[in-house]
Amino acid sequence: MKRTEDYYAKLAKSKGYPARSVYKLMEIQEKYKVLRKGIKVLDLGAAPGSWSQFVLEYLAGSGLVVGVDLKPIECKPQLASHYRPLQGSFNNEEILKQIKEWGPYHVIISDAAPSTSGDGFIDSHRSIEIGQRVIEIARENLKPGGNLVIKIFQGGEEKEILDILKTLFEKVKPFKPKASRDESVEVFHLGLNFMQGKQK
Repeated sequence: MKRTEDYYAKLAKSKGYPARSVYKLMEIQEKYKVLRKGIKVLDLGAAPGSWSQFVLEYLAGSGLVVGVDLKPIECKPQLASHYRPLQGSFNNEEILKQIKEWGPYHVIISDAAPSTSGDGFIDSHRSIEIGQRVIEIARENLKPGGNLVIKIFQGGEEKEILDILKTLFEKVKPFKPKASRDESVEVFHLGLNFMQGKQK
């Protein structure tokens, strides 16, 4: 049976989440248990704020979440004491300095995506570049044993990301959530158990 396109959008709105993308992270957590209580999480490409909100609710007053995006990030007042939003690019030196000061992190998550051009190859290439940048940040800010979640647009180059992740993590898993739209080319790459100093 074909899903209606806005099913998850309606569900997100009814549950108080800014965007439908939250259900993708929920699926990842249910299947791979990337989060645990009391941890520090870095959310790259956090706006409008659904992933950060889910993590904060899961942590339930423990740990810390740092969210970074070019756009403003929404956060419910009751969750704000454990949230550190940063508006700006995660290529910016001041933003990177602040990220490092609040780290290191047990988990880094990224739903970041390029502005789409309509050209699948170009969009995929830009997505790969973002993914590579996220991995660079993870190398510098992820705790040993930590987990990484990155969104990638498929288009032929995504194997490069998987190959890099396999040198850094004990386990690497590509995952397409049910909440992703059928026509979407996105896939999430998971790096589990960061092997800092033990790269293959």
